[in-house]
Amino acid sequence: MTKILPHVKRSKCICQFPVLVVLFLVSTPCFSESTSTAEWNISADKLTRFENPSRIVAEGDIVLEKREKVPPPSPTQTTTFTDWDELLGEETEEVEEMTPADLPEDQTPRYRTQTVIKADWISYNIEEQAIEARGNVSIDSGDDRLTADAAKIDLDTETGSFENALITRKENELHLEGKIIEKTGLTTYRIEDGWVITCKIGEDEKPPWSFSSAEARVDQGGYAVLKHARFNIQDVPVFYMPYMIVPVKDTRQTGFLFPTVSNSSRDGFGFNLPFFWNISESVDMTLYPEYYSDRGIMPGAEFRYVLNPQDKGKFMGSYLEDDLSGSGNAEYYADTNFTHTNTDRYWLRGKIDHTFMENWISRTDLDIVSDRDYLEEFDSGVTGFDSSQKSFLETFGRGFEHQSDDQRKNTLKLLRSWNNSSLNIDLLAINDVRAVESSPTPLWQLPRVDYTGAIPLQDTSLAFEWDADYVNYWRDEGIGGHRVDLYPRLSTPVSLGPYLESRAEIGGRGTLYSVETYGESVWDQDENPNRSLLTFQTDVATTLMRDYTLNNAAYSSFSHSVRPFVQYDFISDADQDDLPYFDSVDRIGDQNSITYGVDSFFNLYDSDNSLLRQYGYIRLEQSYDLRSEASDNPFQPIVMKLGWRPLERMTFFYKTQIPVEDFQNRTHGLEGYYTNSRGDRFSFDYRYNEDQNIEQINGAARAMILPQIGLNLLVEHSISQSETNDAIVGLTYYAQCWSVQLNTRYTPTDERIMLVFNLANIGSSLGLSL
Repeated sequence: MTKILPHVKRSKCICQFPVLVVLFLVSTPCFSESTSTAEWNISADKLTRFENPSRIVAEGDIVLEKREKVPPPSPTQTTTFTDWDELLGEETEEVEEMTPADLPEDQTPRYRTQTVIKADWISYNIEEQAIEARGNVSIDSGDDRLTADAAKIDLDTETGSFENALITRKENELHLEGKIIEKTGLTTYRIEDGWVITCKIGEDEKPPWSFSSAEARVDQGGYAVLKHARFNIQDVPVFYMPYMIVPVKDTRQTGFLFPTVSNSSRDGFGFNLPFFWNISESVDMTLYPEYYSDRGIMPGAEFRYVLNPQDKGKFMGSYLEDDLSGSGNAEYYADTNFTHTNTDRYWLRGKIDHTFMENWISRTDLDIVSDRDYLEEFDSGVTGFDSSQKSFLETFGRGFEHQSDDQRKNTLKLLRSWNNSSLNIDLLAINDVRAVESSPTPLWQLPRVDYTGAIPLQDTSLAFEWDADYVNYWRDEGIGGHRVDLYPRLSTPVSLGPYLESRAEIGGRGTLYSVETYGESVWDQDENPNRSLLTFQTDVATTLMRDYTLNNAAYSSFSHSVRPFVQYDFISDADQDDLPYFDSVDRIGDQNSITYGVDSFFNLYDSDNSLLRQYGYIRLEQSYDLRSEASDNPFQPIVMKLGWRPLERMTFFYKTQIPVEDFQNRTHGLEGYYTNSRGDRFSFDYRYNEDQNIEQINGAARAMILPQIGLNLLVEHSISQSETNDAIVGLTYYAQCWSVQLNTRYTPTDERIMLVFNLANIGSSLGLSL
């Protein structure tokens, strides 16, 4: 028996019916058991109901709406007061009873739309709980959308198949398209002859890049597994892999990252396929099975954890049994000038930040390398020095010492602060990778304890300051021992009138030693020497200021302040020849000098008299030595420091030191920085030291030479040695959802060309270097 509902031309037929299952959704929690029943509204140009089997056929401009019932409002509460309640500060809560007279007039249940399904034709089989749809099929569930030419959906199993279908997830801009898309489970799909893209595009736009495959299996919670995968730019395949895993969720997921392929004249063919292991929400690990055809297998690993922004840690390690190293490869050493001979090569590094008991702050730094050449030789790549330095700086705000340093510091620091004092406890171990073993070996500090503070003396203008320092110096070979250094001081401001500011400080410094010998070293002097020093310092200064009015739309006024100063420093003379030498504290020379100079500051203000920026400063100073042994040349070098900020994002710094007697042993340092809103960035650094025969210039730039093309430059050049230490030239092309970067890099031991693809929302670069 068939019942046909009359066709309505000007308005749609509307039918409400309960569906005791949940219809297909792309990425919402509507498949959960908690929503196993729901109400649906269906509207169409024509609705027909059939019996035996029971089904409904809808035709023409069909809209199905899944509606979620909104819970009724909770009963209202009122608070009543009596005169006595009010006077006593008491209150009584009363819940009003909902009587029929109090109920709202309209008691119709309220709903909100959760899912909308549209099609040109739909057949709903009530007995089999199945839906067939044809023509412009779309399912919209908020942030997720599916479109197809035709669909078959089993409402009981929450599965179905879709022809010529497209799934769009707005949450992380994921697109899945296929000739056939099958929903095989609650959150799993199978795609035939389709592609995956993690970048938002318009409905009629061609994807700028995509992963296409003959077959793909997708889990909404993690990955798309592609067989016979091709990476396409526009419609052109440029990269093929028989098997590929692509993350399809913003959260961290276990799986392989993009490989890196390289070819080097020194290392040969290289391949690295990182594997990421998401251990938990706060812990993960990445494995780097790196391989070089001329060097061997170089496995690496990275371990990270984050408990909160203050408590976190990160460790990395790489190991290589190097086929190039050793005495049997003279050509390798001749080409590179490297000096290491070990074949077991590695670098362990890591940092930890933690706060204990809310008051103790700890900082741990690990830096252990096998030889002095490792960090310069392996400076590029995902496990190289450059990448590690950048990563640790971004995470912890501190990196590692320069890659050429052959004494690597490993430290554990503890800090506790109070209102007027602080306690520092440091442990220092040195990884010594100098080319030639020497004696004495580096000093370790096990531990170093510093306690410093300053407190005002009650009812006086005096302040008591102190530095108390204890160190246990240990070394494998040489002189070590214990040292206690106490430096108490009294300071006070000195009143010299309304226009002068002055301060005076007097202190006594006492240093005690207990000398110990390690290895075969010998100490033939007093094992418990000591030293006493008297110190005194005073200074006088004044500040002169003047404001200037500017006829400028951007700047209303300009201020200039001048601060001349004179400072006297005295340190008593003491015989220190019988003291061991651990650091600069053990050799404090006597001092009797006057330092004089002037500071000038320039500031710009806007029309509201608010500071826009510090425009610049100049500092000039010189010391005059009053000691008798310096009578032939009492004037010390002139020191000048200059800072200039002509634009909001442009800054220059200059420092020089010029001797008075002649112009020998001069030093100069010049730095400059500039950035703009487009992302252009320029910087340079020039250093000159005549005494140490150092003249170095470094520069870096990033400029958008065209709207979609950026130029990257980096040069580190030693003028004194006539050698370029590092040079990088790169071009980056930026397109919608992807970019490609071509870099050429030169170092004295290697030349390399690298091509890198960056894909939106993938999280790892696809690198190919030659």
